[in-house]
Amino acid sequence: MVMSLNRYEQILMNYLECHSEEKRFWEARVTEISRSGGRLESRALELNGILWEYFEERARFESPFREVLIHEGDPKTSMLNLSEYLLRMWAPPTQKKRSLC
Repeated sequence: MVMSLNRYEQILMNYLECHSEEKRFWEARVTEISRSGGRLESRALELNGILWEYFEERARFESPFREVLIHEGDPKTSMLNLSEYLLRMWAPPTQKKRSLC
């Protein structure tokens, strides 16, 4: 699946791919959010906010995050594409309800 990520999302995704413990944490978090129910859009919006908070937190300690915020400021940036991607890739597949007919 090809997904177009903005620079902030790509930095975060690259970070997770290089840090297996962080990636496992986020895989579990995405699974938890997915199981909370509701529409995909509402789950993606919830994850979007959580990912942005994580990006800001990492910017205090990790160079790639800090550098982009120093050079581009600290406007809240959408993580919605990444949220939708992670929900599709890491969340367990939903079971479709069978028709009784």
